[in-house]
Amino acid sequence: MKKFLFYLVQFTWGLPQNLIGLIGFLFFLGRMRHDRFENAIITYIDSDKSFGGISLGIFIFVNGRKKDDWLHDTRIHEYGHTIQSVVLGPLYILVIGIPSMIWCNLPPIVRYRKEHDVSYYTIYCEGWANLWGSRFSGKTFVTDELLRRGRFGKPWKQ
Repeated sequence: MKKFLFYLVQFTWGLPQNLIGLIGFLFFLGRMRHDRFENAIITYIDSDKSFGGISLGIFIFVNGRKKDDWLHDTRIHEYGHTIQSVVLGPLYILVIGIPSMIWCNLPPIVRYRKEHDVSYYTIYCEGWANLWGSRFSGKTFVTDELLRRGRFGKPWKQ
């Protein structure tokens, strides 16, 4: 029953991001590897670019060419965004998606983070995704960056 309610909420309250995610999933269906992580579907995109991951409702897309420990942590992190989608519904794109895309991709911000050694997880939407991803998946992070700075830029409390 809990799983049914989860999907019902995702495809009603969280419909915008799930529709975009579904289109992406269907585009890569049969061309890329997919698996399940908790209540989400992960698509592994083979990319040589710096692409890391994106979560659109229950549909998570990650760079399948990354190392296993990075993939482990990224699945947990992106699942946190999936949980944010349940809570925020149609506000998810405004409250999480746009700030996350800007924080991740805007060259002056990327340069600022690099020059001042600011953790990617310092911004509210990314630190929050880590907290909820770990909490709702029951899994713990393994990479040094997530353990040292994955809780809003601070050390992870296990």
